[in-house]
Amino acid sequence: MKFSIFLLICAAASASATSADAKKPVRPAEPVPVAPASPVATPTTPDVTPGSESTPVPTATPSLSLEPSATPSPSPTPVEPPKPKMTEREMINILSETQVEQAIASLRSNFLDSNKTGDKELRRATLEGLILRLSPGAVLAHEDDLRATSQPATFLAEIIDDRVGYLRPGAIDAESLSQIDAALSNFSEKSLKALILDLRDVSASSDFEKAADFARRFCEKGKLLFSVQKPSAKQERIFTSNMDPAFTGVLVVLTDEDTSGAAEVIAATLRLNANAMIVGTRTSGEAVEFQDTALGDGKILRVAVAQVVLPSSGAIYPNGVTPDIVAGLDPAKQAEIFKLSTEQGVSQFVFEPERPRMNEAALVANTNPEIDAEAFENRNAAPGLKDVVLQRAVDLVTAIRFYGDRAK
Repeated sequence: MKFSIFLLICAAASASATSADAKKPVRPAEPVPVAPASPVATPTTPDVTPGSESTPVPTATPSLSLEPSATPSPSPTPVEPPKPKMTEREMINILSETQVEQAIASLRSNFLDSNKTGDKELRRATLEGLILRLSPGAVLAHEDDLRATSQPATFLAEIIDDRVGYLRPGAIDAESLSQIDAALSNFSEKSLKALILDLRDVSASSDFEKAADFARRFCEKGKLLFSVQKPSAKQERIFTSNMDPAFTGVLVVLTDEDTSGAAEVIAATLRLNANAMIVGTRTSGEAVEFQDTALGDGKILRVAVAQVVLPSSGAIYPNGVTPDIVAGLDPAKQAEIFKLSTEQGVSQFVFEPERPRMNEAALVANTNPEIDAEAFENRNAAPGLKDVVLQRAVDLVTAIRFYGDRAK
C-alpha cells in the first residue's frame, strides 16, 4: 500500500516538471564547428520532448562555392601613349599675338646680355627666322656659291635584262632631250613595254618649259600638264601636251631628296598624266622660280616668286613629291654606283652574278670554280654594291607585267 502511494507521488512530480518544461522556450542549438577537411557540415538536432512546441534550429553550413564573386573586378584602365613632344616651331606657331609680344618684351628686358636683344639684333633675328621658315623658298648665299653647280651625271640609256628600258638624263636641257628621243626610238624598235626614268642626281634647274618638253614624250596629247603661277603679279603660264607620246608602256620614275625643280615637276606630272609609279624618297620641294636680289659684297638673296601647280594635286612647294614606294640609298654608295655605271652599265647593280658551277672542263683542268672565291669576285665589278632603289623598280615592273599577262 505504501509503495503504491509512493509511485503516485513520483508520477505527479514528473507531470509537474513536464508541464513546466513545456512552458519554457527552447534555446536554439549552437552551430557545430565544421572541420576544414569536411566538405559538408552535418547539423546537430537538439532533443525535444515529444508533445512540446519546438522552435526551428538554424544550421551552420559553410560556403564552399567556387562561383566567382558577385562583384566583378575592375578592368584595367587603358594607358594612353604619350603625346609627341612639340617642336619649338610648333610651340611658336600656336602662340597668340599677345603671347608673342609678351615673350619678346621679356627677352628684351630680362636676358642677361641686353646688347643681343636690341633693335639691331631683333632685325637680324627676324631676317634669319624668315629665311629658315621660308626654306627652300628663300636662300641667302654668296654669288660664287650659287654659280658653283655640281657636274651633272652623264646621260645613260640601257636595256636591263632584255626587257626593261633605263634612262638617266643627267640634266634637263636640249641635249638630253635629243638623247632621250634616240633612246626611246631604240626601245620602240625592240618592243620594250616597260621603262625606268631615273631622276636622281639630275642637276637642279628651274627651266619648266624644258620640263614640259620632257613630260610630253610620255603624256597623252591634249593633257593639261601643269601651270606656273606668280601670285604677286597674278600671272599664270599653262603647259599642255601638244604631241603624241613616244612611249606608252609601264613607266617607273626614281627620285631622291636631291631631285628638285624641273626634275620633280617631271616626276609629279608623269604620275598624274602617264600613270607613272614613283620609287625612292621625297623630293626637295623646290619647284619654284627664283628672283635674285644683290645685297652687295657678292651676297645674294634668292627668293621664290612663282611656283608650279598641278591640276589636281596642287603645288609641289614646299613639301615636295612623295613616292609611291619608299626606298633609299646611301648618298656615297649612290655616287659610286653612278660613276661605275657610266662605264659598265647598271645591270650589275641590280642582279646578282651567276655563281660559277662545276663542269666537265673544270674536271679536266682539275679545278673547282665553286670554291674559287677570287674567280667569283672577279666576275662582279662591284661586289656587294647594289642599287636597292633600282632593284625595287625592276621588281615592280616584273610584278605589273606578270599580273597584266595573267589578266589577259
